[in-house]
Amino acid sequence: MEYEYKVLFLDIDGTIIKPDHTYTESTKEAITQILKSGMEVFIATGRPIHEVKNLAKELHIQSIIGQNGALAVYNNKTIVEEPMNRKQIERFLDIAKENSHELILFTNEKNYVTSMDHPKVQYFLETFQMNNNAIFTEAVIERILGVTVMNVDPEQTALYEFEDKIRLSQVNVEGNKHAYDIIRTNVNKGEAVKKVLQYLQISKEQAIAFGDGMNDKEMLQAVGESFAMENANPNLFQYAKYKTASVTDSGIYHGLKTLGLVK
Repeated sequence: MEYEYKVLFLDIDGTIIKPDHTYTESTKEAITQILKSGMEVFIATGRPIHEVKNLAKELHIQSIIGQNGALAVYNNKTIVEEPMNRKQIERFLDIAKENSHELILFTNEKNYVTSMDHPKVQYFLETFQMNNNAIFTEAVIERILGVTVMNVDPEQTALYEFEDKIRLSQVNVEGNKHAYDIIRTNVNKGEAVKKVLQYLQISKEQAIAFGDGMNDKEMLQAVGESFAMENANPNLFQYAKYKTASVTDSGIYHGLKTLGLVK
């Protein structure tokens, strides 16, 4: 059965954006063609929405899923908002303190860090070009939408997975392998995609997604046509229907071309 595709979900880092913080011309051209065809396009990222608005504007994308699915905006209307549990955050802070880890905690306005001076924190903020940063204080604890933990060894990730509903996802960007997003099994990109599809009354089969990190796992399972970038975390390929070219070789363009959606 043939389906008319109606919506496209795109991760940013390692999917749209190359390691040098730019995107290929054919990536932008593919997105432009999709928008002109009348399809909806969403950025779906681990980054907070306030940090990706400029990129969205450049690409003429008006709808964003941010902070790994904790917040979703469709044409300036918020359709998903899922702050983290205060007790969970307090536990994350305690574990980080006991083990000399650092946290970055995201709200819809700012990125709050446990240290401004730690080199791994500085490197993370530079890598993701995050500008709206401040030191974390208890005053914002009720508004936290997501958390990334840094300076963590792989064998220490289990410390944070103290509940069945929490898993850690390694940040799939060069030089940040010590950083992990804390993902909620009931709040993630995939769950946000499902809510967007329901809101727009679009079927799973009419949706397409591209990603490269393990935080994209649920999103790729929530759509009919899923693509893992060639540069993806190797563990992600099993969750994608297709493997496309790398981000540096315009994987989005090549994937959409195989579906006959771009020229």
